[in-house]
Amino acid sequence: MQLGKVQSVDTGNITVKVDSEDLLNSVQVNQIIQIRSTKIGEKIIGLISKILRKALSDKIEDDEDADFVIENVIKVNLVGTFIEKDGTMKNVFKRTLNTVPSINADCFLLTGSELTEFMKTISSSSENPLKVGKYTIAEESEVNLDGNKFFQRHAVIVGGTGSGKSWTVANVLESASKLQSVNSIVLDLHGEYIPLSELANVSLLKIAGPSDDCSNPDNIFLPYWLLSYEEIESLLLDRSDSNAPNQSRALFDLIIKLKKEKLEAESKHDVLNNFTVESPIPFSISTLLRELDDEDQKMVEGARSGTEKQGPLFGKLTRFVQRLSSKKEDKRLNFLFNEDPSLLEYDWFSILIKKLLDFGKGSGIKIIDFSEVPSDILPLITGLLARLIFSIQQWTDESNRHPISIFCDEAHLYLPANTKGSIEEKGLQSFERISKEGRKYGVSLVVISQRPSDVSKTILSQCGNFIAMRLTNPDDQNVIKRLFPDNLGDFANLLPILDIGEALIVGDASLLPSRVQIDKPTVKPKSATIDFWDEWSKQKDNVNLDFAVEALRKQSKV
Repeated sequence: MQLGKVQSVDTGNITVKVDSEDLLNSVQVNQIIQIRSTKIGEKIIGLISKILRKALSDKIEDDEDADFVIENVIKVNLVGTFIEKDGTMKNVFKRTLNTVPSINADCFLLTGSELTEFMKTISSSSENPLKVGKYTIAEESEVNLDGNKFFQRHAVIVGGTGSGKSWTVANVLESASKLQSVNSIVLDLHGEYIPLSELANVSLLKIAGPSDDCSNPDNIFLPYWLLSYEEIESLLLDRSDSNAPNQSRALFDLIIKLKKEKLEAESKHDVLNNFTVESPIPFSISTLLRELDDEDQKMVEGARSGTEKQGPLFGKLTRFVQRLSSKKEDKRLNFLFNEDPSLLEYDWFSILIKKLLDFGKGSGIKIIDFSEVPSDILPLITGLLARLIFSIQQWTDESNRHPISIFCDEAHLYLPANTKGSIEEKGLQSFERISKEGRKYGVSLVVISQRPSDVSKTILSQCGNFIAMRLTNPDDQNVIKRLFPDNLGDFANLLPILDIGEALIVGDASLLPSRVQIDKPTVKPKSATIDFWDEWSKQKDNVNLDFAVEALRKQSKV
């Protein structure tokens, strides 16, 4: 349907003068416009961003009887070029502008069968389709994202509570689970995605809780000796302590000593010649604690024969020993300070890595339940996991490297925009490095959050794909608006009025910025939303609060 003619051109935006008021009333914001190009066989594609009815005055000074002229105008953001034939391919859409429209070029509104055919062309142009839903403006057409580009360029999935964000994540995971050699890890903070373990190729793992032991292979332990030296310091060292430098040096020397003894006992002479304090080599935390305590109480020979004096570290490690002992005895940190003999075996690290990075045999997607990890060290533990994955990918021969994606659920809790301490900072560094360098080593991030304004700007700026669902908070809206390409203009203004399950999809994986109705997943995640009014309406006995009290005390629901 012919709409009008180009009135003005400004780089990636144009204004179109609409022929009649009836035509103006028939268009809506974000509908697709097709503009005649100066090149034969090409058409320029744009999205309507504004619809205006302006009154232009022909009034001459002191002539109060002059008439007003009404002008019907729409503003359009140019988003790409539709090429009838490109080499051997027909009907190709590209996110580039080979030309800009000329003044008075004819403009057409795509509707009906023409719109359906165009949207089908957009969806079918992806070589590796990731089906996510249907276009709001053309419900007959499926939305297929490019699976390669979606994970290569990192992705962001955001939406307020109740917007359908979890369903979208479940939808993507369900599609990925059908691939033979899928390899993904989901950092599930609240056990929300546990139901997805029903799907083929999905396994469920759990960061060990206070009452868990090594007998269950689905429990993940991340022992202290996997921490980098800086991570250990951030966890154990109090920088405000006047003896912090002495404590740091004593800790460093003892870790080197104990790791060296382990390598000698295992006859790992090739590693012995090249290991550092950062090397993931087991050592006993009890032995470390005992030797630190010995240094803290050590007496040495005095200047006079037969006399003793205090050693160089006498009394300077007392508070450090107390902090370390307290952490070691904290049942909530069972996954970190458990000293089961199997966790101190040299080959245990390989077992852990295979559990995280192996794929096939029904474990291509690993959902890791973090629900029992204390919130104060959550950034450190998620960062540790990310660093281990990245390091292994880095040291894997390129010919054997298999790509892996990390889904970061509730990312604002451990990828903060503003770090408040060394623990948060050390954890964040691992993810920021993956966001910058991960693509080279086959590590991808999918950042999931209901508060994008609280997520690291460094990480968000490295992401090339956005699935944005309803956001009502102005700060969150502004973050997403700044991340959208400039030529999309007011497209992000739709964020607060999207329906449940609706999303704006923008990025490298989507040829056309689109408003999409996301498909419901076959297996739905466990919603954290409780229907207050309905629950209050039911006749219920009192809940067992005694059990909850005891569970809190012993840090276990068993």
